[in-house]
Amino acid sequence: MNTLVIHNPSYKIETACLLKKLLRVANSLLAASCALLITSILISYPFADYFSIPVQISAHISTIVIAAILKISYVLRCIALHGMGKEVR
Repeated sequence: MNTLVIHNPSYKIETACLLKKLLRVANSLLAASCALLITSILISYPFADYFSIPVQISAHISTIVIAAILKISYVLRCIALHGMGKEVR
């Protein structure tokens, strides 16, 4: 079976730009989800007396959803860093 290998230098440039953009988006999403998670936890537990039951239910549900978004954004950040050849922490 014959294979054709084409070396395209612009492919590496496009990949580097894509990884930088992915890292920027992942970092922004990580920061936003951290802030939203803290807010939803504060609404759910220490300040629950100041909010109605529907708001508390929404805060409890959003805590689970936001935690999932936080995990996904961290994985995207790790993928971008690994693709760029940087240390993943």
